[in-house]
Amino acid sequence: MSTMRAVVIDAIGGPAELHVAEIDRPARVNSEFLVRVVAAGVNPIDTHSRSGDGAAAAFGPFPIALGNDFSGHVVESSYELHPIKAGDEVYGMTMVPRFGGAYAEYISVPATCLTRKPRALSHVEAAAVPMAALTAWGAVVDVAKAHEGQRILIHAGAGGVGHFAIQFASYFGAYVITTGSTRNTNWLRELGARQVVDHTTSRFEDVVSEVDVVIDLIGNLTDQTSTRSLAVLKRGGLIVSVPSGGWPTMAEDAAAAGVRATGYNVPADGSTLSVISRLLESGDVRVFVDQVFELDQAAAAHAALETCHTRGKIVLNVSPG
Repeated sequence: MSTMRAVVIDAIGGPAELHVAEIDRPARVNSEFLVRVVAAGVNPIDTHSRSGDGAAAAFGPFPIALGNDFSGHVVESSYELHPIKAGDEVYGMTMVPRFGGAYAEYISVPATCLTRKPRALSHVEAAAVPMAALTAWGAVVDVAKAHEGQRILIHAGAGGVGHFAIQFASYFGAYVITTGSTRNTNWLRELGARQVVDHTTSRFEDVVSEVDVVIDLIGNLTDQTSTRSLAVLKRGGLIVSVPSGGWPTMAEDAAAAGVRATGYNVPADGSTLSVISRLLESGDVRVFVDQVFELDQAAAAHAALETCHTRGKIVLNVSPG
């Protein structure tokens, strides 16, 4: 086969730009793996890039296949004696548009971007993990250094990144506070949150104070969440602002408030994903898939994600498992 089915865009725009097309199948080169994709995760970066933000600045000629998360089977290994071989089940994260997107029957990705799929997870569940879990791990563990006795406020705890961030922070002993809607309050506590602020009835700055770290997964474009978060931090505390581009005065605002601030950009790190896999296998961490769409329903999947009411992740079925 020299071609494959993929969901692509031919121009920047709304969800309706997504459509199935027949495009060239990627060729594996250098240290890459060729993977037959069974399922692909849908992430906010996909919707942002489709609409002209996110990774769109690096787009080359159209059509462009989106999608970063994948789970599937190895077709061609990186080299003959690599421990992961043809036929093995793997999952990981690609970096669009440097590599072809996961909304496609095949992708070719560097060996460092994938690892073995946890046996306890289906392909649909596995595809929901990489980008969200790696982002949460980077913000909570690598940057915030979550530990016992620490107070961490996580905004948007019910989302893809948020539901992992709560679990990681709780696993490492932090006292977790999160914001969410009424319908998610009990579920957020089940994930490990000690205090849930219902954003439909309360302003978090009215009921939360003296936290060590804020993991901001909302950003300043929505109700000035980032700026408001500065008031709940201890002096010298840290805000990790994950949404990019929406808070140009972050450094100045944080300095004026006597706190530290940083953005975070997630790498496609198969080694860290292997560590997360062990937590998923043991049951210490769970992934929640809210909705599953077929490949030709990618536009509906993007529209659903853009409602901002998703619990956990949305996933596309790409090909038979």
